[in-house]
Amino acid sequence: MNELTRVVIGAAIKIHRRLGPGVLESSYEACLAYELTALGLRVERQKPVPLIYEGVKLDCGFRADLVVEGRLVVELKCKDALHPVDHLQLLSHLRLLGLPVGLLVNFHVTVLKDSITRMVKEYRGE
Repeated sequence: MNELTRVVIGAAIKIHRRLGPGVLESSYEACLAYELTALGLRVERQKPVPLIYEGVKLDCGFRADLVVEGRLVVELKCKDALHPVDHLQLLSHLRLLGLPVGLLVNFHVTVLKDSITRMVKEYRGE
């Protein structure tokens, strides 16, 4: 998993160096999907994240920006500052998809490496 996150972070940094801040989130998403696919990785864009409530699968409109190799959730942002809800969104996607690790990447910064957070699923339920 560490190698996979390293590859994704490297691709994100490459894109940020070429495009800089200020591009639409969907543009960064398309570029990152392109870069990772070119590296031979399986990438799902805007993957539906179902909510299972009392045994019923509900489509509540949750979407993960990218799921790489069926193992890593990548949430992309383009905002001045990340808020706790951004981190909670990624943790919710990890929990609902049953995946252990995710990356939160905010492209609206001068130096991208300072705005990448690796998160591990913590919620265990009741």
